[in-house]
Amino acid sequence: MVLEAQGESPAAQEALEKLCHTYWRPIFSFLQRQGVGREEAEDLTQGFFAELLERRSLTAVRKEKGRLRSFLLGAVKHFLADERRHAMAIKRGKGQRLIPLEELSVDEGSQTELADPVTAEQIYERRWASTVLEHVLIRLRDEYRVADNAALFDSLKQLLPDEPGALSQADVAAQLGMNENAVRQAFHRFRQRYQFLLREEIAHTVATPADIEDELRHLISVVRG
Repeated sequence: MVLEAQGESPAAQEALEKLCHTYWRPIFSFLQRQGVGREEAEDLTQGFFAELLERRSLTAVRKEKGRLRSFLLGAVKHFLADERRHAMAIKRGKGQRLIPLEELSVDEGSQTELADPVTAEQIYERRWASTVLEHVLIRLRDEYRVADNAALFDSLKQLLPDEPGALSQADVAAQLGMNENAVRQAFHRFRQRYQFLLREEIAHTVATPADIEDELRHLISVVRG
């Protein structure tokens, strides 16, 4: 998607807007950790992406080894420095918000992060990783719903290692009235699809396929802390 977002076509604009949506929370959390108040952080985040959309150019991503994550972190640091240096008025993209803020309200996790003794860069990485994984689960959930398997998704999701109150396969089998072998096979398919969608999601944020594995390893390291 990084390559798709380069250029002037409507498709490029749409791809760029999707990338902005993915990175809104990481950028917002980074700014808050830098000591920016919530309302100002919202304005700065919107202004940053308004500027990015106006330029419509991500060619510099290649200088960051093809990783949009690294490019945007460097870009927002420069943007914040410019805002502070020149006390510029915040751009608002022709008076309209790029992303509805009600979709991106600050959750309890964000407030907890602000109390953690970690750097703004670490918070940015955490929010990037959690947003990517959230998008993967949403896509997978939608696939199961289309197949009329929403209940199966809800149960199998609880078998993922990072899920709170993770259940055993025996617990899920009892929930669904299935035998454990059937649950084991269903979860195997679930996990394979999850891994495929995760790779696809990561592929959208790098410039070349060669960068996917490194970015996946980085995401795993961030999640594991």
